[in-house]
Amino acid sequence: MAMKLVLVIFAICRLLVTVGLTMDPAELLRLVVDGQLSLDPSDVETASKDFGLMSRAEPLAVMHPASAEDVARLVRAAYSSAKGFSVSARGHGHSINGQAQARNGVVIEMSGGNRAGGRRETAGGVVSEKGLYVDAWGGELWIEVLRATLEHGLAPKSWTDYLYLSVGGTLSNAGISGQAFNHGPQISNVLELDVVTGKGELLTCSEKRNAELFHAVLGGLGQFGIITRARIALEPAPTRVRWIRVLYSNFSAFTKDQEYLISLHGQPSSRKFDYVEGFVIVDEGLINNWRSSFFSPSNPVKISSIDSNGNGGVLYCLEITKNYDDSTADSIGQEIEALLKELDFVPTSVFTTDLPYVDFLDRVHKAELKLRSKGLWDVPHPWLNLFVPKSRISDFDEGVFKGILGNKTSGPVLIYPMNKDKWDQRSSVVTPDEDVFYLVALLRSALDSRDETHTLLYLTNQNRRIFKFCDEAGIKVKQYLPHYTTQQEWMDHFGDKWPLFYQRKMEFDPRRILATGQRIFTGPSLVSIAGHDQL
Repeated sequence: MAMKLVLVIFAICRLLVTVGLTMDPAELLRLVVDGQLSLDPSDVETASKDFGLMSRAEPLAVMHPASAEDVARLVRAAYSSAKGFSVSARGHGHSINGQAQARNGVVIEMSGGNRAGGRRETAGGVVSEKGLYVDAWGGELWIEVLRATLEHGLAPKSWTDYLYLSVGGTLSNAGISGQAFNHGPQISNVLELDVVTGKGELLTCSEKRNAELFHAVLGGLGQFGIITRARIALEPAPTRVRWIRVLYSNFSAFTKDQEYLISLHGQPSSRKFDYVEGFVIVDEGLINNWRSSFFSPSNPVKISSIDSNGNGGVLYCLEITKNYDDSTADSIGQEIEALLKELDFVPTSVFTTDLPYVDFLDRVHKAELKLRSKGLWDVPHPWLNLFVPKSRISDFDEGVFKGILGNKTSGPVLIYPMNKDKWDQRSSVVTPDEDVFYLVALLRSALDSRDETHTLLYLTNQNRRIFKFCDEAGIKVKQYLPHYTTQQEWMDHFGDKWPLFYQRKMEFDPRRILATGQRIFTGPSLVSIAGHDQL
């Protein structure tokens, strides 16, 4: 304990010397008392990298908060320091391009924190059955939220494909999966937030209270505040899922059917699917190996066995589900059959499985465990996520899926449409200016192999070729989980929203302390304690 205290005091001394930290002695004591500020080499190393493994930035220290007030206290210290220092919140470390890193600053490890109630038994959040919501700590993982809410027969409405992500992390971007066409992204299902602003203020915000901060933080890339609590809307949870995949050799038929299915969002549950996604198959290995628990090993899918109609060997897989429980089990088959009759997929390509609701939502974790066992998880991930306008998705198919990608890709290529009216335009997220737009997610892994097409250099260059193609073809894509290196690129990304984005930054984080790893604004500014800019 004594050694731990010495290390913590050393961490604060380092901040005092390096960034001109000025704090009341009582504030310093509070940072020290629980040993929350760490210089432990393993903590610093973990905070220096992320899932992408393509950038590294070492912080001065790492903080493990015990409460939202701990977070506020640290940010107030940064805000009042003479030179300023950056502060970034880190959830599960699943960023791709160093977005949660804080070079020469402090990274706040949000995982394992207060858990919204200060007691271990509240892991996953505090559930209100009457109010149909859960209050979750910002560093809570969605898998923990799911487990906690299922104990009450409830679950959030909108998900991400991978549940080992933090609540604050996905809400700072959007949070999307196959339910988004119906319920909108996760940020459209938040009732209230507790946020620590760049001034160190701990504020509760919602549609009716501190509304400007509420909308700014949702999809705000961590620029306006650190989410310490989120109140998330819930609905009665189903018990089982009928999971269906069908194949297409014709892209127009594929997108027509996807767009038809998401147009049913206003229909009763019996007349629509609960989840609509899809993916592109340019490499036969992917359909049999990625999420391979879906297909029976004794009955693998062979691309060569399906007529691609001169499609260059490219196929498209529509992935859909229907949720049900005991009360609807007898009718689920008829409901699915009626919906499938309206679709134009390859007739012999229907693959169906049935599984518990929680197993479906946690499906990607099984793939993670397999990749980890083979040493293929902790590798660079040059992922590229794009929102593509509906009017240009066919051009994107011709130029990218049938062109740039060739017949090999080292990871899934997702594609599915969403309804723009399910996205609150007051949030900080930007999407294409069309009623329907597609997510195209190239989730590739760079491997150290003899195959050049799997190397990090090849894949990053391929991403650049995709951007160049879209630019030259006039396809106005928007990056999801965006990454740019200049402010002009960020201004172009936000377009008409940039003035409001900048205004919100100046209001809630005027010293540019938060989330500097996003590279939207330059680092912390030199400001007097009174807050007057000295630049």
